[in-house]
Amino acid sequence: MVNVKLSIRCQIGLEFFEFLKETNRVSITDRIQLRDIYNNEFRMRNPEAKDPNFGSVLYALKVSNKITRRRDTIRFNSKVKALYVDQWQWQRDRKPTPAQNGAASPGMGQTGASADEAETGVRYRRKTASLLMNKLKSERTHFISDKNGISITSERSFENGKLHLRVEETFESEITLHVKNTGTETVYFTYYTPLHWLKCLSLVDDQKVTKQNPLTLKPGDSYKIQAVFRFSLVGFYPATLAFEFKPDLQPSSAAFYIVRFIEAECVTSLGLELAPTAPYKPRSIPAWTPEVDCMTVEGVPPEGLALIHLKYVVKLKEYRVPSYIRNLLTSLKYSSFNAKRAILESPLNWENYTERFQVLLYLEELQMEVDIKRYNIPNTDRGHATMTKDKTNKKLLVLEVPGVAENRPSVLRGDKLLVYPVGEPGVKYCGYVHSVHLDSVKLGFSSQLVSRFVEGMKFSVEFTITRLTLRLQHRAAELASSYRLESVLFPAEPNMSFQPKDLPNLRLFDRQLEKNPEQYQAVQHIVAGSSKPAPYLIFGPPGTGKTVTVVEAIKQIEKTQANCYILACTPTNSAADLLCKRILEHVDKRKVYRMYASSWDPKLVPDELMECSNLVGECYIFPAKEELMTYKIMVTTLFTAGRFVSGDIPAEHFTHVFIDEAGHAVETECIIPLAGLLDATAGQVVLAGDPKQLGPILRSPYALKYGMGVSLLERLMNNFSVYQKNADGVFSKRFVTKLLRNYRSHPAILKIPNELFYDGELQACADEYARNFYCNWEELPKKNFPVIFHGVTGIDKREASSPSFFNVAEVEVLMDYVRKLLQAQGKKGVAKIAPRDIGIIAPYRKQVQKIRKALEKIGLEKEFQFMSMENLKVGSVEEFQGQERRVILVSTVRSSPDYTEMDKKFNLGFVKNEKRFNVAVTRAKALLIVVGNPRILETDSTWARFIQYCRDEGGYTGFTRAEEDVDVFARLQALYISIEPTVETAESVIQQQLDPEWRNDM
Repeated sequence: MVNVKLSIRCQIGLEFFEFLKETNRVSITDRIQLRDIYNNEFRMRNPEAKDPNFGSVLYALKVSNKITRRRDTIRFNSKVKALYVDQWQWQRDRKPTPAQNGAASPGMGQTGASADEAETGVRYRRKTASLLMNKLKSERTHFISDKNGISITSERSFENGKLHLRVEETFESEITLHVKNTGTETVYFTYYTPLHWLKCLSLVDDQKVTKQNPLTLKPGDSYKIQAVFRFSLVGFYPATLAFEFKPDLQPSSAAFYIVRFIEAECVTSLGLELAPTAPYKPRSIPAWTPEVDCMTVEGVPPEGLALIHLKYVVKLKEYRVPSYIRNLLTSLKYSSFNAKRAILESPLNWENYTERFQVLLYLEELQMEVDIKRYNIPNTDRGHATMTKDKTNKKLLVLEVPGVAENRPSVLRGDKLLVYPVGEPGVKYCGYVHSVHLDSVKLGFSSQLVSRFVEGMKFSVEFTITRLTLRLQHRAAELASSYRLESVLFPAEPNMSFQPKDLPNLRLFDRQLEKNPEQYQAVQHIVAGSSKPAPYLIFGPPGTGKTVTVVEAIKQIEKTQANCYILACTPTNSAADLLCKRILEHVDKRKVYRMYASSWDPKLVPDELMECSNLVGECYIFPAKEELMTYKIMVTTLFTAGRFVSGDIPAEHFTHVFIDEAGHAVETECIIPLAGLLDATAGQVVLAGDPKQLGPILRSPYALKYGMGVSLLERLMNNFSVYQKNADGVFSKRFVTKLLRNYRSHPAILKIPNELFYDGELQACADEYARNFYCNWEELPKKNFPVIFHGVTGIDKREASSPSFFNVAEVEVLMDYVRKLLQAQGKKGVAKIAPRDIGIIAPYRKQVQKIRKALEKIGLEKEFQFMSMENLKVGSVEEFQGQERRVILVSTVRSSPDYTEMDKKFNLGFVKNEKRFNVAVTRAKALLIVVGNPRILETDSTWARFIQYCRDEGGYTGFTRAEEDVDVFARLQALYISIEPTVETAESVIQQQLDPEWRNDM
């Protein structure tokens, strides 16, 4: 027997059914008769094809629910029969038909067709498809050209063989194709077919042309074929039609082909509004060029931002990018030898640690410098800038900066911008940011500019990156070596054995944690310091309570260890605020100090933290070293911890350093609170995070390639045996605890990420009432299964100069779900819902913008006017990391296979990116809806598993692929999606596609 996959055997069985249909023997149900036809006729049609035996095909059809079998009676089910009636009606009817113009038609009088004559249907379609596919790309012009006097036209004009059909609102459209003989010789029209199955397309012609019933086209004859599209779903439906002709009907005569492409797009009125504003035209951002000599006039920095009593002792050098880095870039780009390149290509070790990370930081800085230029004014979105005088302080000028509220770009108090009046290239004025508002900043310039400023003056504006964050990381990489952190950063298994009896008995502040053995044990081990000098890791999958565990450990150490001094850090201010609030629930606020950077907007400091923070009025105070050292618990961001290093707080002062959300930060950020502040032998480091979720965002492709995107947490778990499972599949609790109880999601939502990323160990412990809110929602394909995969065949589009992708069809489907969710409002046992309970995740910046625009339209509709649609969060996966919503909708965007390799290479999108998939699907508590193109997503094993799960459990809806040759479709798809032109640009792909927020947490 030929060893063939089950799905392919099933497909061959369906071809056999069509063969029976074509030879008028579909009524035969006897197994022996069918076996003989299969062996003696069907298998013999193509001697080169090695079809499997009849028994194995029958088995595949049975397990795929295509047939029912009772002993030796075989019946194909109704769905299979329907499949072969929908589209090729003209191939099914074998009644004799008089030929046009009264000419005798070959095939007259046939009531059935023999096996030899029945070369039509799936087999012939595939044979034709295969023949044409190999040639279409290289000989496209030949195949789309009219030839031998035959032309194929329509009332709508074909351009380059292609007709774009946009069907608006009606969901039905008809095109008449005219096959005309404009030559001087008779030609025979022998066959025509779409090259792949398309359920929404029907082709009808009066004479029912087939190979058994060819049509004679005399000179001047014209023949009509109706192509009818009937859509049930919005989307993009490309059809490739092949037409076969012969000069005569001799078997030896060579056929010739003409091909036509029809791109049918079904859209709603909303889809039309979201269509590209202008054709995509890529723009080039120039690579680095040396600065032209230019005088810079210093501006006026804001006063009273900070009062600094903390002495500046440990110097923070400039760490300017050395000249050799540009040579290294050339070497990396063109694969030539370079000594620094050798460092990058060798494994990370203690000997090359500092130098390697500093090289990576320099590469990242160069890319940041290029990417920030996107926001320079003028740009493709706006002309030269104008400024206005501030109404309250006439010495300040106000500049509009759309996007500043979203940190695109990030502009903080104390940052600086450069401006120069149009026509004055020799001088730049430096403006310091005094305050940041929704879409504008107030700037302090030299009196030299302010005194000559008049309303309407036009300026060019340049944004600059904040180098302070990079300098802090460079210093940390250097200090890691001088403070001998090898045992922390490259931990070995300690010699001394730790006994479980050494674990303390603890009465926890949060009594719920005592019911969770993993959380309780983690706190015990951290309090006991069982992992020292190695860091203790809290591996916290989504919704398992890692921050709660960190907070409990901090409280227990403060309560039980009189000599402790704890530094608790996170990558972001919002995470640090959450940590601090939870600590204050049980710790005297006089023992806790929340330190903010002077650039942080005072309005963002929570009221409940004001009393224990360094904010006094509008001014940040940085106390002297001696005062800071009296606090038991210090809470800061990773970057602000660098203040303690500069202030020379001694290395043995902090007994414990906790880093929550450690998986989100690059390693050199994580070591800022360690290098210079930690005694490697006596201190305890605790890292909490999830290496299976997204790591830090990097812009440089080389920083990404050479491992800077791997967090310290992930590197430790990947590379060191103390953090890995033993032969019995168990982690050593002395070094790491994996939290297992998920308190967020419905079990159906959790199942696939649990299976794929967490060894199936997670337990669904979310409140049963809350997680079941949508189990009876009437829009669920299957009740009690609150997961939907909605198949959509949209198209990747771009517009104007933006290289970021969007998919209008997916937005239309998403908005339909948003409407239905908001309309449900407590009906039929479904919980009430507000826009703030819903989150929409999309991987590309442009899709986020299109979804927001669509939501604005919905917000104007009468029934939703009072619903605060602005509270419905739409963002990238990165923006949702660490968050949760009752309902999550995901738009995957991708509909072209041609771009998925780019996504994989640059860590973009959902295809080939397990971490992004994991974060997206684990944000939902009670309902998860994913909208995407199954054909593209199923090329990725992770998505294929998720989509199959939805099919198996009854949660799949929308577009369904017919039983068809996937490879044929994929190759055909490539003929439609013409890749837009690309230009050489220095801008990172990350910036182009994701346009991530610029870090604003100091």
